[in-house]
Amino acid sequence: MLSREENESLTKVGRGTPMGDLLRRYWHPVAASAELINRPVKAVKLLGESLVLYRDRQGRPGLVGSQCAHRRMSLALGIPENEGLRCAYHGWLYGRDGKCLEQPYEQAEDPTSTFKDRVSILSYPVQELGGLIFAYLGSHPVPLLPRWELFVRDGVLRDIGSAVIPCNWIQIMENSLDPVHVEWLHQHFYNYVQERLGRNEVKGNPVKHQKINFRVFEHGIIKNRLLEGETEDNEDWKVGHPVLFPNILLSGSTNRPTFQIRIPVDDTHTRHIWYTCYARDDIKEPQEVIPYYEVPVPGFDKEGEPQWSLLDNNSGEDIAAWITQGEIADRSEEKLGLSDKGIILYRQLLKQECERMQRGEDPMNVFRDPAKNVVLKLRLEDSKLNSGSFRAGPRRQGGATKYSPVLNEQERAGK
Repeated sequence: MLSREENESLTKVGRGTPMGDLLRRYWHPVAASAELINRPVKAVKLLGESLVLYRDRQGRPGLVGSQCAHRRMSLALGIPENEGLRCAYHGWLYGRDGKCLEQPYEQAEDPTSTFKDRVSILSYPVQELGGLIFAYLGSHPVPLLPRWELFVRDGVLRDIGSAVIPCNWIQIMENSLDPVHVEWLHQHFYNYVQERLGRNEVKGNPVKHQKINFRVFEHGIIKNRLLEGETEDNEDWKVGHPVLFPNILLSGSTNRPTFQIRIPVDDTHTRHIWYTCYARDDIKEPQEVIPYYEVPVPGFDKEGEPQWSLLDNNSGEDIAAWITQGEIADRSEEKLGLSDKGIILYRQLLKQECERMQRGEDPMNVFRDPAKNVVLKLRLEDSKLNSGSFRAGPRRQGGATKYSPVLNEQERAGK
């Protein structure tokens, strides 16, 4: 367990906190590109900072502070222009670098005025890659945006799911270092959900973990598991799958890999992104628009009854486990056991990389050399959890893919 002070140090993400400063050394997705098609201006929150994301009339994304410097009206109601975002209140125009470009009345009243040149608002660098818009809130020089293979892979269809989870990001990440929960939450509890829904579809003969293992590698932590009845030649044990530091899980299989990206909105909310690639031999050109969908967050009705229909898939079950720990899990009350060695290793890695940052060094997965950032390849099992009742079943068992527009379209097309 951790002390209350240690838990606070681990979970707070505001500027000036240990984790907040560490997380600001990384690029974070703030939206899917598709989200700005019908609404070119969007209020966003990242690492506790209220911001406005927009696309100007030249098609370029920008990210600025949420309020106009003049009279503090929200720029979420701003008007996109060729060269920035204009405040709706008095027409002050801001460039993507946050500098004030126009003050219509002031300039009309006094054409020699240099007032606008002395006004600016907060702004942050943004880049697009693989259908996501990434932002960097940290110190300069700005590192390279990591070109992880899923973002640049050819011959795939993609879709992007998202949900805002009402809890701290660390308890979501710790779930990814906890293989044993799959045996219980996604089998025994799944079967109970089917019972509550009056369905006969169950996972029979639940498979047990014989042993689990974790090791640090250049990009984070590899987790391996050996299931009952398997030998150590099985790829679940020999290959495993990675957790990329600080906040990405790579799951799925080589033909359908998924990034689960956990972006801290603030101390008590996390934007969770499911970024999935679907290998297809007939894909010759990249999608013009990568579809975006929202994943519902399960809760309880006014009588306290769980929303069982949202718990019949891995993601819904995981989300329920995360949010029922509380907005910020009280780790001073936890009782860790042998199944929690991955969680302990992850916390140690967070501390280690935070100390590296405080020494003035780049933490893990901060990239500076373009030659090493062309394609960041990762190894994954061909068929994760490929024995027993863990094998792929109905699509809703797979988690967020229950809501996937790509899979819905493929089913309609009979593919």
